[in-house]
Amino acid sequence: MKTKQSRREFLRLSATGVLGAVIISKSEWRTVGRAASELVVADPKTFGVGLQLYTIRDAMAEDVPGSLKKVSDIGYKYLELASYENGKFYGYLPGDFKKMVNDLGMEIISSHAGVNPKGITTDEAKKMAEDHAKLGAKYCMQPFIVDADRKSIAGYQRMVAEWNKVGKIMKENGVQFGYHNHNFEFDTVEGKVPYFDVFLAEMDKDLMTMEIDLFWTTKAGQNPVKLFKKYPGRFQLFHMKDMYTKEAPFFKTESKDFAPVGAGIINFKKILAAKEKAGMKYMFVEQDRTRDGKPFDAIKTSITNLTTKILV
Repeated sequence: MKTKQSRREFLRLSATGVLGAVIISKSEWRTVGRAASELVVADPKTFGVGLQLYTIRDAMAEDVPGSLKKVSDIGYKYLELASYENGKFYGYLPGDFKKMVNDLGMEIISSHAGVNPKGITTDEAKKMAEDHAKLGAKYCMQPFIVDADRKSIAGYQRMVAEWNKVGKIMKENGVQFGYHNHNFEFDTVEGKVPYFDVFLAEMDKDLMTMEIDLFWTTKAGQNPVKLFKKYPGRFQLFHMKDMYTKEAPFFKTESKDFAPVGAGIINFKKILAAKEKAGMKYMFVEQDRTRDGKPFDAIKTSITNLTTKILV
């Protein structure tokens, strides 16, 4: 790294406290002085489901306050952001954005904010860490690597070395740094698989955690539960997104197969049964795109399926 002078209802926790963003309890369906046909479900916010705001990026670009209110009204408790530039989140200073979210009964848990593969200066890393700390975020995630920077194992190794340094600065500011995968990390490069042979092998597990994207991991032909068993405790964040079809493994980050959680073929109950082995603390619904162009309908479907079928 270069040096230059110049981050209502009490949330019910599981016995080990490992669940975090998703609280699984016995069914909250109750019949209080009502007929059995008039079942009432608990407030979705009590399940602590998170949303990655990239899902509604177009709406956020047009109307930040209005979009956040819709997300809160649907029942999301936690947020992961996807816009950090010039020290601001969605054009707002960290404290101002945090207040707007908190006033709506939600909390910011994480933020996607990339580090240039060639590295950032120490001061730039400190600035990013301090902004995320002011935001109240617990996590900052490296979200992506462009195709031009995926050509060699040595290139991957240089990036990971830089990220470890950024992770140290983040940790000093109370923020956990980490990496969000797609499918290309599981492709073979020079006889090695970057996800296993570089990322999990060379990332300092005290400075970096993995945010596992269940859609892309599955599309790459990987079994998330097997990953958790082989690398226990390394996956503090989950990205929940479903798929309509089972396909042969592929490594190009292009797909039109995104589905709301619970509307596709991924067995989320089986994956969540291994959450403690994974080390999961928070989960976020994310859907890169929808077939009908209606992301708010999709996130409503996802949280409804999670809180009435998957987490109960």
